[in-house]
Amino acid sequence: MPLDPAAQQILDLIAQFNGPPVTARTPEEARADYAGLSSLAAGPAPEVTSVERSQIAGVPVHLIEPHGTEPFPVLVWFHGGGWVIGSSELSVPVCAELASRAGCLVVSVDYSLAPEHPFPRGLEDCLSVGEWVLEHAAEIGGDPSRVAVGGDSAGGNLATVVAQEVDGFGFQLLVYPVTDATTSLPSHAENGSGYLLEADTMRWFLDHYLAGADPTDPRVSPLHADLEMLADLPPALVITAEYDPLRDEGNAYAERMRQAGVDVTLRCYEGQIHGFFSMGGLIPAGSEAVAEAASALRSAFGT
Repeated sequence: MPLDPAAQQILDLIAQFNGPPVTARTPEEARADYAGLSSLAAGPAPEVTSVERSQIAGVPVHLIEPHGTEPFPVLVWFHGGGWVIGSSELSVPVCAELASRAGCLVVSVDYSLAPEHPFPRGLEDCLSVGEWVLEHAAEIGGDPSRVAVGGDSAGGNLATVVAQEVDGFGFQLLVYPVTDATTSLPSHAENGSGYLLEADTMRWFLDHYLAGADPTDPRVSPLHADLEMLADLPPALVITAEYDPLRDEGNAYAERMRQAGVDVTLRCYEGQIHGFFSMGGLIPAGSEAVAEAASALRSAFGT
């Protein structure tokens, strides 16, 4: 399918700035650039009961509470940004939309970023928060028997590993997740230039995050995990995008989970670019994908 005109408008807008590529920026400069784009593309956050900055297991988080009555089902969410950029603050609009549409409390995790904190520090933060929520959800108004885990891009990578290593989650929401840090699947070459996330940028992220770690380590590349490791995973919705270097990784991970006996729904959004899920303010398909994700969460939560 041709590139969505709404996605093309974003690419054209970015091109007008004619700035240096991410690979020529410092992490601090890249974070500032990403914050500007995120604020522009997300659109206004829907009304929720509260958005509270807090800490869980020593890790900063945002707690986004929907309208309704406690206890709420819970989504533990890890933001994207290549493990180097992004924040739970920037994820508030999409998390508020998920909270509102799914009727769940969202715990958005501000895990430690590379290169200041390379692998496995950010993952360890996510594991700590995931474990705490499963044990103590009632303390924040949540239902510990209905907890899902999810994330987008690098956050999707973290969510896959947390789901593999921590028992008790009832559902996985994986949005264009990084699952193979070798970057060897065909979509990295097919979609490696001109579609927002570039292959060179992905390698820049990975270099900062891995800092010499083995890219085939299953805690980095969950696609490389043994089938036995995947067999006990909860049901999953995997969302990918046609014009995304990460497309084949997400699709392959969905298929590998199926081979392990996991109940998986895979939805590849045609005509879409990486990042569209959190760009509902400019890309209508982003809001459509969030609505699909919220519907899947409601089904998983039994609400």
